[in-house]
Amino acid sequence: MSLIESNELPGEVISSANQDTPVTSGTDYKVIRRNGKVSPFEPEKITTAITKAFIAIEGSNAVASPRVHDTIHTLSEEITRSLTQRDTSGRTFHIEDIQDRVELALMRGGHQKVARAYVLYREERNKDRQTENNAPSESQLDFSVTQPDGSKVDLDQNRLETIMAEACDGLKNTSKEKILSETKRNIYDGISSSELALAPILAARTLIETEPEYSYVSARLLLDKLRTEVLSFIFERNQTATQSEIADIYPDYFRAYIKKGLTSELLDPELARYDLDRLSAAIKPERDTLFQYLGLQTLYDRYFLHQDENRIELPQAFFMRVAMGLALRETDREEKTIEFYDLLSSFDFMCSTPTLFNSGTQHPQLSSCFLTTISDDLGDIFKSIKDNALLAKYSGGLGNDWTSVRGLGAHIKGTNGESQGVVPFLKVANDTAIAVNQGGKRKGAVCAYLETWHLDIEEFLDLRKNTGDDRRRTHDMNTANWVPDLFMERVREDASWTLFSPDETPDLHNLYGRDFQQTYENYETKAENGELRAHKKIRAIDLWRRMLTMLFETGHPWITFKDPCNIRSPQNHIGVVHSSNLCTEITLNTSNDEVAVCNLGSINLAAHTTKNGIDHSKLEKTTKTAMRMLDNVIDINFYTIPEARKSNLKHRPVGLGLMGFQDALQKQRIPYGSDAAITFADESMEAISFHTITASSNLAEERGSYASFKGSLWSKGILPLDSMKLLEEQRTNFQYDTSSKLDWEKLRKRVKKIGMRNSNTMAIAPTATISNICGVSQSIEPSYQNLFVKSNMSGEFTVVNASLVNDLKALNLWDDVMISDLKYYDGSIGEIDRIPQDLKTLYATAFEIDSAFLIEAAARRQKWIDQAQSLNLYLANPSGKALDALYQLAWERGLKTTYYLRSKSATHVEKSTLKGTDGKLNAVATNMTTPISTGQVCSIDDPECEACQ
Repeated sequence: MSLIESNELPGEVISSANQDTPVTSGTDYKVIRRNGKVSPFEPEKITTAITKAFIAIEGSNAVASPRVHDTIHTLSEEITRSLTQRDTSGRTFHIEDIQDRVELALMRGGHQKVARAYVLYREERNKDRQTENNAPSESQLDFSVTQPDGSKVDLDQNRLETIMAEACDGLKNTSKEKILSETKRNIYDGISSSELALAPILAARTLIETEPEYSYVSARLLLDKLRTEVLSFIFERNQTATQSEIADIYPDYFRAYIKKGLTSELLDPELARYDLDRLSAAIKPERDTLFQYLGLQTLYDRYFLHQDENRIELPQAFFMRVAMGLALRETDREEKTIEFYDLLSSFDFMCSTPTLFNSGTQHPQLSSCFLTTISDDLGDIFKSIKDNALLAKYSGGLGNDWTSVRGLGAHIKGTNGESQGVVPFLKVANDTAIAVNQGGKRKGAVCAYLETWHLDIEEFLDLRKNTGDDRRRTHDMNTANWVPDLFMERVREDASWTLFSPDETPDLHNLYGRDFQQTYENYETKAENGELRAHKKIRAIDLWRRMLTMLFETGHPWITFKDPCNIRSPQNHIGVVHSSNLCTEITLNTSNDEVAVCNLGSINLAAHTTKNGIDHSKLEKTTKTAMRMLDNVIDINFYTIPEARKSNLKHRPVGLGLMGFQDALQKQRIPYGSDAAITFADESMEAISFHTITASSNLAEERGSYASFKGSLWSKGILPLDSMKLLEEQRTNFQYDTSSKLDWEKLRKRVKKIGMRNSNTMAIAPTATISNICGVSQSIEPSYQNLFVKSNMSGEFTVVNASLVNDLKALNLWDDVMISDLKYYDGSIGEIDRIPQDLKTLYATAFEIDSAFLIEAAARRQKWIDQAQSLNLYLANPSGKALDALYQLAWERGLKTTYYLRSKSATHVEKSTLKGTDGKLNAVATNMTTPISTGQVCSIDDPECEACQ
């Protein structure tokens, strides 16, 4: 007899416990049954349920075998552990939650037939129950709610229904009744107020996979929980407010919030000097409803200011606080604050994470990235490690250039001994990054750079390996190769390559292009003549293959290119770019007395794009305001070390980037893997570049040019597009696209005459978190999957491609079967026969797109950018040949840097229900992607990326 024909659903056994039965192992966990009653949780019932499921599919004889018997008990233990280890207020589980986890365990264990039958039978039984009783009886809501002080009050059903109705307002594909029905299943007599606040959120979240608009509903229900928490703490009394009521409360709340923040020493006292009445009148409460669940949950968990674990910020107060902090030095502070607030709260532009964390606070460390050079001196090495700690403390991401430190076996004159090389110091830097975890908000994050000619380069490649001497491993530090053009030429020629210790070849560190080549070849001659103590000659292509192999196996070191970073640098008249930053988008000069600093923010390109293309008028307005905000960061910033202050005030670099590129393409019905997408990458970046340079020049007219402007490429009328010619002069057979559409000659003349406020203006960062806040695709990334569970430091979240869902609805193809197919194919629609080919092309995922398209699109952007891009590359089936071709192409096209190499992981989207998998409330972990062959997590939303954004 099949499971479908059985008279008893295996999962139902779990809820059939007699209430007098003692709970296993003396625990006090309980199960909420479908009728709202609560019974003890008995883990052995899970074993019974799974056993019956196997019997229904494989027969009783199969279940009697030791192998299947052990499998059943292992699955049961995993499910029980996943339930009891999660953070559940009240220690209760709903019967549906337990059954969801049974499905999940069966599917993850590879028992697809059993799981499929189990899923289908549950759905059939659910339909039967709905037919029998379409909704729980009103008597079920005659419940009491336990308050934090232990007192009990009657459940306010009217308010429950009101907040659900408001949450669905304006969202035509959502239903208050569905959420209410699901919520009723998760409440019981005596439920705690904290559980009651979570119940509607949990209910709405389960519906996201079938209708993406429930992401907005979930966010609005979370917002109600946040309002109660914030208002009750601020006003020191139990206070709630619906979305319609908060508009009247916001002004009083905002003034009280500023007062509370000042007395708690969370806010800068200068904020009290603002005209708070004017600012509170400018707040737009309706913008609280713009959030999707992932975005608001992220803010709730990590961004909103709090005291004693009580949040004191509502979303619009949060944005206004950030805006106030950025307008402190403005003449009309209120006017500019409102302008900045409008830009942030509309999601048209978003500042980077450190700015959001710290603007308006007593320690306004607002900058994203810090780049340092470590000299070959023991005192300076440990000073640099101390500087790392100070910079990381307030959320800075670090890029360290270690090339000057002498190699293993090099002579130490002071002791007449031999050096242990750079690796032991990297180990110390790695452990420092872990120890200083950015105030508990994020992991400390640092990237070490080493040039390819360094004597320790081979050991450097092994730093992330899981084998070998652990004292010479850095398991947490990012690493990157700083590769000169000459090495790439030697690889192509299959020529030799010589490794040197920088104490004997110190000038190589500061040379690039033809000057580097000439000096390097002179040192090779000296080495052959025995004039150098420490050197090693190897085959260039062997080293290149090993570089790619380590990238293949560990995800590190990344491949970045020294020469284009320097040759095209606007500041090459006064220094050298020795490395990039944590996320490979910043290319600024560093030296012993200057620590480079960059201040980041990103334009939401999707918000500036229609089906007909870019809205240039809106983009120009946004860029103008965004550049002013970024420039203000430099003067307001809290600098933890003097070298950073000196560099930032002298050169004033900023990095305006973009996010939502994939969304902008889909609005125009342009597939990512197409020539049209490459053209749009070119046109959109040209527009951003034009408006950004114009804005910086306008600021120079108002405030003056940056101090080191004279002699820069800008001062010579050489804009980023023009600097491509300089790279062409240094390379053989270098070709690039020269097309443009805007009036660059007029702007070129203006920049030369008026000047620039900022030495550097553009950089495309990963936007790992701020894109979540704004609800758009990350940076310039293609879609990872069309349906998946996204992991970050706030938990796991169901993510569905709403555009795809809408297109499938229009074709009457969005149904339960389609959802199951999406899960089965890991969020890809390529193999689902009934979907038209044009949609398959439009919604192709990252691993279905030829990465050559990503490089070609990046090359078109690079000609307009004065810094670089965080460019991830995707290979579903990597091979040595494919990797070689990909990274050779990146170099050929003049890219300055590349970022992560991503491959598919062993753990994809769960092919079972996604209920209960998103958020900290009820999390089931899932790895997004892994570096090839390692099993180490390298998630699409890597928390380390957040050090940039």
